[in-house]
Amino acid sequence: MAKASVAGPIKNQGKLKYTFHMMRVNAGCYGMMAPFLILFTIFTIVPVIMSLPMGFTNFNMVQLPKFIGLSNFTTLFLNDDVFMIAVKNTLVMAIFTGPIGYVLSFFLAWLINEMHPVLKTIFTFVFYAPSMTPSVYVIWQLLFSGDTYGYFNAILMDLGIINAPIQWLTDTGYIFVVVLIVQMWISMGAGFLALRAGFQNIDKSMYEAGAIEGIKNRWQELFSITIPSMGPQLLFAAVLQISAAFTVGVVGQSLVGLPSTDYVAHTIMNHATDYGTIRYEMGYSCAICFVLFAAMLLVNKFINWLLAKYLD
Repeated sequence: MAKASVAGPIKNQGKLKYTFHMMRVNAGCYGMMAPFLILFTIFTIVPVIMSLPMGFTNFNMVQLPKFIGLSNFTTLFLNDDVFMIAVKNTLVMAIFTGPIGYVLSFFLAWLINEMHPVLKTIFTFVFYAPSMTPSVYVIWQLLFSGDTYGYFNAILMDLGIINAPIQWLTDTGYIFVVVLIVQMWISMGAGFLALRAGFQNIDKSMYEAGAIEGIKNRWQELFSITIPSMGPQLLFAAVLQISAAFTVGVVGQSLVGLPSTDYVAHTIMNHATDYGTIRYEMGYSCAICFVLFAAMLLVNKFINWLLAKYLD
């Protein structure tokens, strides 16, 4: 009945007219959203749209942009060896902080949901806290400090495992692993919180009905009831995880500097930051950002297709 009542107006007056009609009906809600939408449009949507034409120019932020065609893109893929390193590092980071981090966030949220209410609150805060404050990098720098005052070095030396401090943040043998560990932990942010909320909103009566129908254990409940009931939360968390996976760079920049030693932790986002905010080659930086945006868009479309059956 609900579908018929909505389909009628859409069919009679067209989707566009129906959209404007609903906007007038909900004018108060849109008024409350207006400040955020205006700022989001100015500082996010407009720069993203401008990045494509800017990518075809030579722009140093002092002179007017000069159209150079596909020169930035050909240089990027054919002559920029550091970009190829950044692509490799970003893909490796994306594999761990994307699919693996997403699955890990889901199972952590599932396990926490089974705990006592007090423990739920504590563990939810522990895993969500990293996304709330940038000062967390100071803690990790202290843990991985390359002198005897670094906590990990002190512990390993006290145990007799090492004789001299390890340069965690400058030695190329350790940099990438350290950045990956910190990135994995920090990726437990809003997506993890969305999954926690999804578990809270599942109708408990569905589990009782499932038990009557023959579901015998928690794993069967998970795949037959829990996951199908969390479609919107799964998609929301996936989109956030994709964004975090492809835009990694802040962690490495904060811990090991820009650029990192031998570009070991250099990512596409670091490459764009290098050319955009240090060298002021904005045209080239926009080309890098557009390539990154296109890759994120394609992966996002794939995730939407993959999770579409849970959104019905």
